[in-house]
Formats: sequence, C-alpha cells, structure tokens
Amino acid sequence: MFTGRLRALARSMSTAASTTAAAYPFSKNVIIRPATAIPQSIPLESLQKGKGLMPFLQTALPPPEKRQWMETLFSKRHPDRLLPGTVVTVITAHAPNTFSGVVLSIRRRGPDTSFVVRNIVQRTGVEMQFFANSPHLKEIKILKKSGGGGGRAGRRARRAKLFYLRHSPLKMTAIAGGVKG
Repeated sequence: MFTGRLRALARSMSTAASTTAAAYPFSKNVIIRPATAIPQSIPLESLQKGKGLMPFLQTALPPPEKRQWMETLFSKRHPDRLLPGTVVTVITAHAPNTFSGVVLSIRRRGPDTSFVVRNIVQRTGVEMQFFANSPHLKEIKILKKSGGGGGRAGRRARRAKLFYLRHSPLKMTAIAGGVKG
C-alpha cells in the first residue's frame, strides 16, 4: 500500500514536470520564473584584455582628486607622501567638519586605504580613522610634515605605526607643537 502511494506521487511529479517546465515538483503554489538577463554595466573590453576586475575598479571608482591623493599622499615612494608623525587637518562633509592631529598610522590597501589621526580634545585623546576614497572626505591639509629639520619633532619617525603616542601625551604634543628637544 505504501509503495503504491510512492509510485503515484512519482507519477504525478513526472507528469507535472513534463507539462510545465517551470513548476516546482513539491508544491503547486510555487512557480519558478526563468532567469532574466542581467544588464552589464562594466565594459567587457577592459575585462577581456586580461587585466581583471580589480585594476579596472581601482581606476574607475575614485574621482580624479582622490586618485591624485593615492598617487602622491598615500604612495610608498613619492617625496610628498604622508608619513606617520605628520600633523594634518582633515576636512569632511559631516560633523566634525575639521579634525586636526598627528597621523599615527597609514594602512595602504589600494581603494581601501585609510589613516588614523590623533589629537587631544579637552584633555581626552581622540582618534579618528579616515578612508582615503570615502565620499565624506573633502580635503587633507598638511600643516607640518614629518621628516626634515632638526630636533626630535622634526625628524622622521622610526616606526611605521606610532601607537606608543597614545600612552605618552607629552611626546605627541611635542610632535604636534614642533618643540625641539
């Protein structure tokens, strides 16, 4: 008796599949629609040259001003690059509109490049991470460059990440203020 029900179920599923190709075999209420063609917004000739998607996106997504920043400020070898220990003012489109401080670290990851700026606001250490390709980021002004000049504050930082400045505010104020010694 049980095998007869299974045969009838199998027969009904095979007849349902043969009558309508888009029917779901386990329920008559479900209708599977055929896949629609997805319009292609990426030009295929750039992908067919063998360069791949990521290099295309790196050049196509950021606006020209941000691309210029990536080639100069966030380059590894450019003489005008942003170095840890540099005092900068960052202007954003949202509050706070300006934030000045010492660059603690730079994370170079192509379009995902970011940097951390630290300042002491009302006797409290405040750090902000900014992404170079963010549409909220409007301008980066270099107030005092790290490297060059004499004294401790004018020298290039020996480390790539200046996280030790979190625990020594006197050193950070010396860097930000340009105090020699």
